[in-house]
Parts: sequence; C-alpha cells; structure tokens
Amino acid sequence: MKIATAPLLGALLLALPLAAHADGVADFYAGKQITVLVGADAGGGYDAQARLMTRHMGHFIPGNPVMVVQNMPGAGGILAANRIYNVAAQDGTFMAFIQRGILTSQLTKQQGVRYEVAKFHWIGNLASEAAVVVSWHTSPIKTAADLFKQEFIVGGTGVTGDNEASARLFNALLGTKFKIVAGYRGTTDVILAMERGEVQGLADWAWSNVKTRRGDFLRDHKINILMQSALEKEPDLPDVPLALDYVKNDVDRKAMELYFAQKTIARPSMVGPGVPADRVAALRAAFVKMAKDPEFQQDAEKSKLEVAPTSWESVDKLIQMIATTPPQVAARLTAAITPHS
Repeated sequence: MKIATAPLLGALLLALPLAAHADGVADFYAGKQITVLVGADAGGGYDAQARLMTRHMGHFIPGNPVMVVQNMPGAGGILAANRIYNVAAQDGTFMAFIQRGILTSQLTKQQGVRYEVAKFHWIGNLASEAAVVVSWHTSPIKTAADLFKQEFIVGGTGVTGDNEASARLFNALLGTKFKIVAGYRGTTDVILAMERGEVQGLADWAWSNVKTRRGDFLRDHKINILMQSALEKEPDLPDVPLALDYVKNDVDRKAMELYFAQKTIARPSMVGPGVPADRVAALRAAFVKMAKDPEFQQDAEKSKLEVAPTSWESVDKLIQMIATTPPQVAARLTAAITPHS
C-alpha cells in the first residue's frame, strides 16, 4: 500500500505549488483593472484591434480583471513604450499594445527611446499584415512608376510610425520622392487630411484596414493602390508591385526584408520588465485561450478585423533575429529610416 500511494503523494505535492500559483494570480487580479496603453490614436487599426482584445482577454485571466483601453499616441508608439517601461506600475495592471516599429527602434537608434526592447515581457501578437502605398484619386501620382518621377506628399505620425519610416526607407533604398508632412496624431487624421487635400496619400497603410474599414474608398475608386510593403504579394493584389521589386543591391534588400519582417508581428502587446513571472505566465496563457475562443473570433469577424494571433514566442523569435542582424545591414536600415540621414 505504501509503495502504491507514493507516486500519488508525489504528484499531489508537485501540484500544490501550481495550485498556489494560480490562486495567487487570481487573488491579485480579482476586482482589479488592467489598463491597456495603445500607442496610436483612437479610431485607427491599432485602436480597433486593442479594443477587440480587451473585450475578451479578461475572461481568461485568473480573477477576471476588467480591461480598459487608454490611447497614448505619439512618436510612433515610443511614448507608450517608455511609459510601460519606466512609469507604469510593474505589477501586471498595465499592458501596452504598441506599433511594430518599436521592435527595431533600438537597433535603428531612434530618438526618445528609454527602454530595452529585449527586457519587455511579450504577451502575444494579434495579427500580421501587409501594407500598401496609397494615393488619393485627385493626386497626379497614379502608379508605382510615378513615385520615382515627382514629389509625393504624405502624412506622418511619428519617427517610428510606419507612415514616416516607410517613406524614408523607400526614398533611401529605392529612389522615390516621398515628402513627409509630419505632426498628425494617427492614421485616422492622415486619412482625413488626404480627403481634405492637405496631403496626397499615405506611404504605409495596412491593407487589411483599407479593405475592412474603408472599403468605400475601393468601391468608389477614391484611392490608387501603388505598391505593396511586404515580403510577399497579397493574393488579392496580384498586379500591384512589391517595394522589394525595386531594390538595387543585396544589402539594401536585406535591410528592407528586416524592416518588412516586423509586419509579421504587426500588433504586439507586452508588459513591463518588472512584472512578476506568475502574472506574465497567466497573461500569456489568457492570450492563447482568447485567440481560440469562438466568441472572440466571431467578434473579430463582426467588427471586420482580420486577426491571426500568435503567441509571445513569435515576438521573441523576431526580437532575437533583430538582435543578430549583421552590422552592415543594421547600419543601412538605420541610415535609411532616420530623419535627416
């Protein structure tokens, strides 16, 4: 009898720390609120997907905390990342849903960075995406070839934001003639500026957002789709060239491929470096469970949001790839996307 019960007793003893771990996380989060800082303006794609996440993820966190969104646009997400790293409570009550440019912001030595990317605890990634260069229908820029012939005025929302960084990248590596009008709070404001005639288009607009949130522009032929910013062509844009089609040498190609690799981690979320390991693990597990939940999937479809969630390991894998980038490629990318370089 003693021999038979020994393995069972051992299993019970091993289970006790796990149960205490789960109970401790539930006790902490019960009755609490998790604030999700969104490094973009209200009404845009980042904001819409962050709100989708907050509507569902709390149900899978032990203790069922309420999750709320707080928009913090500015500097392409650097302001939100700085706050999560340096100011927000390091107890798991603050998360960030940030722009993907943050992933390479240290590598490319962007101004204002006060964090170490590798020290964030990544929770998950909600989507990957391709982007497109878009011109308004009244603009003289009608095709990709026109981008090399005359100035194209586009709106910008911050140095690490895609709509500015992509424009500088294309100018440096391809020889295009983008002119950035900076200072817009977010993509929503740039779109309004395009409609008003303040700018002629966008250097980087998520194709999924164009289709699902401004399908009327496509239906009414209000925009021209000029070029794709991705590693591979989108199936529904077979005749729109890739930016990579115009690269002139191997180093420039590798620099652009690294930049576009960020788009595979298009909607990352994280918590600060000081958050306890048990709460980080609980948040990561909740993200995975949320991604598989039929109600979450139905809400995404109803909200016309294209999501393809991946776990925190996918973000870590990209971070490691960025960290091992050859110096020549890192220097070329840095020079290309840094203002006034």
